[in-house]
Amino acid sequence: MAAQRVAEDVAKGTKQTARVRVAVRLRPYMRMQDQKGEGACVRRLDTETLEIINWRNATETLQYQFDVFHGEETTQQEVFLSSVKPILPHLLKGQNASVFAYGPTGAGKTHTMLGSQEQPGVIPRAVRGVFNLVKAKEREHEGWDYSIGMSYLEIYNEKVLDLLSPSAQDLPIREDKDRNILIPGLTHTPLSSFSNFHSHFIPASLNRTTASTKLNQRSSRSHAILLIKVVRTQRNPPHRQQTGKLYLVDLAGSEDNRRTGNKGIRLKESGAINLSLFTLSKVVDSLNAGGGGRVPYRDSKLTRLLQDSLGGSSHSVMITNIAPEYTYYFETFTALNFAAKSKQIVNKPFVRETVTVPSVQVKRSREEQEAGRSGEPQKKKLKDVKKTSQEEPTPPAQLHSPTDPSVLNRLMALEKLLMGTPVKERLNMHREIQELKEKQKEFESKAKVLEVTGNGATRNSSDSGSSGDSPLFRTHLPPLHRKQSTAAKPKKQQAVVSPLQVSQLQPLQHCPVVKKPSVGLMKKQKNLEQSEVQEGKENVKDTGWESHLDKSVLDQSRHKILQVLNSGSLKDLKGLQQIGDKKAKLILGWREIQGSFSQLEDLTKIEGITAKRLSSFIKANILSMMGT
Repeated sequence: MAAQRVAEDVAKGTKQTARVRVAVRLRPYMRMQDQKGEGACVRRLDTETLEIINWRNATETLQYQFDVFHGEETTQQEVFLSSVKPILPHLLKGQNASVFAYGPTGAGKTHTMLGSQEQPGVIPRAVRGVFNLVKAKEREHEGWDYSIGMSYLEIYNEKVLDLLSPSAQDLPIREDKDRNILIPGLTHTPLSSFSNFHSHFIPASLNRTTASTKLNQRSSRSHAILLIKVVRTQRNPPHRQQTGKLYLVDLAGSEDNRRTGNKGIRLKESGAINLSLFTLSKVVDSLNAGGGGRVPYRDSKLTRLLQDSLGGSSHSVMITNIAPEYTYYFETFTALNFAAKSKQIVNKPFVRETVTVPSVQVKRSREEQEAGRSGEPQKKKLKDVKKTSQEEPTPPAQLHSPTDPSVLNRLMALEKLLMGTPVKERLNMHREIQELKEKQKEFESKAKVLEVTGNGATRNSSDSGSSGDSPLFRTHLPPLHRKQSTAAKPKKQQAVVSPLQVSQLQPLQHCPVVKKPSVGLMKKQKNLEQSEVQEGKENVKDTGWESHLDKSVLDQSRHKILQVLNSGSLKDLKGLQQIGDKKAKLILGWREIQGSFSQLEDLTKIEGITAKRLSSFIKANILSMMGT
């Protein structure tokens, strides 16, 4: 199988681009949100234009124009028909599409995407529309099979969580060789009908994280992304397969913590939401700036997943939800500016198609197979052969050899390599073979000339009664003879071996032996004796102090030391004799892992405390306790 990108207008030869479509929806006015009774700050002018009061000068207004503007009276059906339905047919052509709702908290994003049972939102209507399109295509009998599946996830505190499998942990985000965004481990559920989708989607939506704030009783605390995947496969060869994905995104709203009253966990959630939305704004600014600079998709998991929707290869629609009250003025003003910038983003959709390519087996030479097994490319072998031919010195032309052996070796090596090389390399090798053949002809012609001149010279020398030497090497100098040396050679001295004489040995006891003691050995013995005496004194001294004490007093002191070791704090441990900060921490760590000390001798299990140091430690602490 070979995956390839196919442009939508291949026959026309044009490169298709699709601008991000931006729709703005105004939530109905709510008096309970307008505590001061200031009225609405946004007003509709026509189906594409709206105006908002300029916060710098209340007598002026700022106008914005978008692809479509949905007023307060716009229904869910009208939003779907005008903004979402036109991009659904692209899924059946192997292209991606995405719809995401943006806006401040409490502006109606979740209502636009999910809706209610009486007024379904964009998500249920879009999924029903995909099933209707697939059924219409199947009735046309075009020779394609269709399959639909779904995945549902949320981004909560920068963690990707699977809503279809709530027990799953944070999922990673990966990118394949074709720069497609993947989430390994994300649940993919096949769908057979819209009712089947409804049975999976409703329980998964309840797993989404929501909470109550001062501005919204059921505020979304995470970004939710629903993925609908449509795959169509051709029944007949070459069995083409096209894959289209629909991303339906409900973004969490930006929040002003001074107004929402967030604390603790709610404050941490709003910080993660605002940070991801700020990164989304940076991505839009970078795309509008152009120039091929870095786009910070990887700075947030939200922008990483929306990489295909903004500046990627999908047909994208952004529904910006705003509120009309003056309480939301700055949130509305910021959302309109973001929507105006997003309208300038241009995507480049293409068809994701996989085609089965028949494998053609080509007969390969033995040398090429060996080169393929060893993993050594042909170019490298060719360079090695050239290098060896250049390094080997060419021997002088001989009379009896018509060609140069290095040229023959080179020709044979090139003919072997010629069997399995590409066409471009063959041309270069053919040129080199021609040059070598010309050199071979030159060597052959020179050899023939030398052979002819050699035969003529031998005939002339035989007629003139010469000794048969070739005139090419004839000289007037007498022939060289090796002179025999007149110097007398020195006679080699022969080794004289006297016969073995056996003598009688004297008995060992009759031979007096005088042994002189070594000075170094004497010093070692003396030092050893002194150390033994000193150790004996120390042992006597160490054991002597315990004998002068009463056994009950000694046991009581040892018990006090053991009690400090088992229950004392870091300060108490450092109060003991010969226990510093480092050893006190080691004792605490050992006590937490192993438990209490059963006896004082257990201190030797701690690093750095030997038996000798233990005895010194016990002595010092007992004497200090008696002194106090």
